[in-house]
Amino acid sequence: MPILVLGLACLVPSVALAHILPGTGHGFHEGLAHPFSGLDHLLAMFAVGLWAAAHRGRALWLIPLTFVSVMALGGVMGLAGVQIPGADFGIALSALVLGSLIATMTQFKPSWSMALVGAFAIFHGYAHGHEMPASVTAISFSAGFLFSTLLLLALGIGAGLYFQKQPRTLRFAGLAIAGCSIFFFVS
Repeated sequence: MPILVLGLACLVPSVALAHILPGTGHGFHEGLAHPFSGLDHLLAMFAVGLWAAAHRGRALWLIPLTFVSVMALGGVMGLAGVQIPGADFGIALSALVLGSLIATMTQFKPSWSMALVGAFAIFHGYAHGHEMPASVTAISFSAGFLFSTLLLLALGIGAGLYFQKQPRTLRFAGLAIAGCSIFFFVS
């Protein structure tokens, strides 16, 4: 049932691209809520956890920790004014690629998987750091944002482990995530 709701949510393109809006609060609580306000980030973070659960051993936690660490680095780059062109495209591409990898049950060597999620994480972090208004308390907002990211990654891992014996469910979830990315490319 949650996967059905997720699929239906993709039909509402306005929920994509959860970026910081001027005039809104920007403390820890807002950072905590922010990843849940945009389907593009939410799905990508959940997908990283879901895909990590398909891996074994240390990769189960190294893949998500790589994502959150590199995402923080991307945020710092955005705050520092570094220009990374195509960030929104990279974010949409992350949902498409990760969803496709889940749908096809594709796994790579852990180091390659970490490099892939790290590449996508740069875009996710950058988008938020780059768009953060000067009035924001960057540390407080970022702490909340990173905590929520870890939560979404953990939820993805939990779902992936729970549905390990049901590959059809995992494939469908991957297909739904990849399908939602179409709306991210056009919005």
